[in-house]
Amino acid sequence: MKRLIALALVTFGIAVSARAQWIVYDPANTVQSVINTAQEIAKYVEMIQNQVQQIQTLEDQLSEFKHYESLFGDPKAVVLTTVQPLVTDLRKTELGQTLTELEGAVDAGQAMLYDANGLFSSIGTTFTTPNGSTVTRREAPYLPVAAVQKTTDNFLSVSTDATARRVALKEEIARTTTALKNATTDAEVQKLTGVLIGLNAALNNTDYEINQATASALVQDVANRNEAQRQIEAKKEQQHAEFTEAVQKYGQTFRLMNAPTAFPTP
Repeated sequence: MKRLIALALVTFGIAVSARAQWIVYDPANTVQSVINTAQEIAKYVEMIQNQVQQIQTLEDQLSEFKHYESLFGDPKAVVLTTVQPLVTDLRKTELGQTLTELEGAVDAGQAMLYDANGLFSSIGTTFTTPNGSTVTRREAPYLPVAAVQKTTDNFLSVSTDATARRVALKEEIARTTTALKNATTDAEVQKLTGVLIGLNAALNNTDYEINQATASALVQDVANRNEAQRQIEAKKEQQHAEFTEAVQKYGQTFRLMNAPTAFPTP
């Protein structure tokens, strides 16, 4: 009996040991593993498809940009030759002076020698009397005249400069207008339009400079006329006071007789 039990135990142990070496196969787990793998592959494929779609979208956008650029042009690639003349004109220092500057630079001596480039005759700073005496002219009466001469010269200088600039600016406007007519892209049109606006503004500015110089000359002339009238009024007032004073003195010196003349009786 004991031998039978021992044999049975040995046989069971050998059987258990032999079964432990077999591979366990679970169909449910295998199917689930395949499903999980398929889902991961599907997600990966979907991600790849999204990336491909994004790349396609970017390519479409790039194509649109290139199409836009072909229609409207690249602003950076548009180089205009009319820009530099405009910049040069805008940066040019104006020749016109303010009325304050002109009045501060008056010189009575220059006013006496002024001949307006041969248009007038210089009177000189001195003159000779019939007896041969040389007399130096007084400067004060010529200061207002010198101021008007300064403003006149300022106007002529500004007018000459403005006329030359107007010719150059109108030529640039004509060139820009022709280039605008022949423009092939929107970027070129936009740039040329901006330059054309600037050129017209510069052309109008020459008129303002001439107007300012004209106004300075007119204002100085008005000031001179006003000063002359002031001197006349002052002289009239002074003459009236002097006349009144002279009459009073005459009355005190030469008294009129207000009583009858008495003759001695014989």
